[in-house]
Amino acid sequence: MIAFTFPGQGSQKPGMGAAWADHPSWELVAEASEAAGRDLAALLLEADADELVQTHNAQLATFLTSLVVLDAVERTGVEPARVAGHSLGEYTALVASGAVSFEDGVRLVTERGNAMKAAAEEHDGTMAAVLGLDDDKVEVACARVDGDVWVANFNAPGQVVIAGAPDALEQAGAAAKELGAKRVMAIAVGGAFHTPFMAPARDRLRKALDATDWRDPAVPVHANVDAMPHGAGSEWSGLLSAQLTSPVRWRHTLHELDAAGVTTFVELGPGTVLTGMAKRTVSGARTLSVSSPADLDALLEALSQSPATGAADVGQRDGEHLFATERMVVSPAAGIFTPEGTLEPGAHLAPGHLLGHVADHDVRSPFDGALMGWLAVEGERVTTSQPIAWLRTV
Repeated sequence: MIAFTFPGQGSQKPGMGAAWADHPSWELVAEASEAAGRDLAALLLEADADELVQTHNAQLATFLTSLVVLDAVERTGVEPARVAGHSLGEYTALVASGAVSFEDGVRLVTERGNAMKAAAEEHDGTMAAVLGLDDDKVEVACARVDGDVWVANFNAPGQVVIAGAPDALEQAGAAAKELGAKRVMAIAVGGAFHTPFMAPARDRLRKALDATDWRDPAVPVHANVDAMPHGAGSEWSGLLSAQLTSPVRWRHTLHELDAAGVTTFVELGPGTVLTGMAKRTVSGARTLSVSSPADLDALLEALSQSPATGAADVGQRDGEHLFATERMVVSPAAGIFTPEGTLEPGAHLAPGHLLGHVADHDVRSPFDGALMGWLAVEGERVTTSQPIAWLRTV
């Protein structure tokens, strides 16, 4: 089961379109330029780092490059069961799913970039990554500050982005280090995105969203604001409006995709940021990325192989058989996970077997099978329905 994921602002780099200029999928650039009313080929081929880091340029460049990559992958016949995108990438995912047309997607991203740039000029803000600290403690660090600073992205275990006014951000970073953060790294962006500082952009963008022709997506699209799949086109105007001032729940999205049965995460677009997040978040998942034409053959070769599971004869079985026999044991509640005893991979679990506890709740296997691996570790704070263990049924 494959999910396509699409990166957001920050993945752009100078000349990122050069590798695609001679590919048939490059024709999308001319169509997008017409819809946007500007020369986007120059943005993908000639713009330097200073020009690309500007919010309105970064968003269009990343969005369009990802759609060129998507078109090239679709020409190979590979299709996803679910899609999701990080921040800006959510717009790419919606175009990929058919929830919004390519032209409307270009117009929305153009308006979003301009609106966020204007909002950032109203409120001086910036962002920083907090590494090596539990999500809850990062929120505590922000709460300790008497100023404007909030969690903006829940990216992966031990990787949370905070945003707000520069002075407040610096204080929250110091508080995070006091609470045990390994590092706090400044991010070169032009504003405090996914915070209340973006309220003016939300108000401006809402008009464009409400005027857009939304359709039901062909495959479920997971939303940033709640990590859940949404299958009704009518929901997306509100979801995208809320997204501008709400944190991106990417870690939660990866867990939801995993719980839905996704075994292969394919990142389409510039960079491999989301690939790294998936590796850190979803134990045992296969992660692939496509950012240049050279990656297409590697993608097809990888997808022709069964997902890795560690069994000696797995390579001889087909992927559908593997999926049909695999099961996830998920958390019944939110809280700290504590495993029971010393269960090791390979141990046989009967229905009702106790695997551990989350807060005051038992975690029991509803299946009869072999324990293939743990997806949560002792002391980890988990959410309701987050996968705890991976089983292979008998």
